[in-house]
Amino acid sequence: MRALGIAATGMLAQQLNVDVISNNIANMTTTGFKRQRAEFQDLLYQDMERAGAASSDAGTIVPAGIQIGVGVKTASVYRITEQGGLESTGNTYDMAVQGEGYFRILLPSGEEAYSRAGSFQLSPTGEIVTQDGFTVIPSITIPQDATSVTINPSGEVEVQIDGQVNLQTVGQLDLAIFFNEGGLQPLGDSLYKESTASGAPTIGVPGSTGFGTLRQGYLEMSNVNAVQEITQLISAQRAYEMNSKTITAADEMMSVTNQLGR
Repeated sequence: MRALGIAATGMLAQQLNVDVISNNIANMTTTGFKRQRAEFQDLLYQDMERAGAASSDAGTIVPAGIQIGVGVKTASVYRITEQGGLESTGNTYDMAVQGEGYFRILLPSGEEAYSRAGSFQLSPTGEIVTQDGFTVIPSITIPQDATSVTINPSGEVEVQIDGQVNLQTVGQLDLAIFFNEGGLQPLGDSLYKESTASGAPTIGVPGSTGFGTLRQGYLEMSNVNAVQEITQLISAQRAYEMNSKTITAADEMMSVTNQLGR
């Protein structure tokens, strides 16, 4: 009986759907997190009677035919990269990207990663680094005698040196954008890596054409909508239950058939 296999694919699909929703909910307060969504496709169809086949010697044809589907499969789990809300922190080295773009991060392996989480700090040598101590590219060092640090929307980092009147520019932050942000490979720790699907990054100054601006003292929060996720979770649970009931019904029908043969 096909119903058993078909319902089994439905249960597996909804199980994955719940896994994705659970990860979204778990990261509701993760800085810079982008929610994901599972997409599904129907599987191949078995032709019991092909549409357009001849139905008589007079040349009449079957208008619709009989095609039986064999279930569902996961097509993709894609990332929704819409802007998350900005939250004021008051921390000098917290930065949020308002608009398009990713911070560039130098990994210990020497590879370049990308992130929307701008919760930065200073290293023992004064470099701007991530919470894990990874250097923000391009490397910017804050002088030890700086009394204040200002990062303007275009990414220019200026410091006030004790005893000096004018601000001193110590570096320029830039951003990376991609043709397909959803194709970035997630590494965990709010980091992403370039992939064939994402395409190569385009580097530019914040505020220039196509690039977002920086907001000092703010962090971009997760773009997870709690109400929407709970609604989708309920729908996934109900779909899982319906598929399990289909298996139960198919089992009962097979049981009746076995009893008729006795």
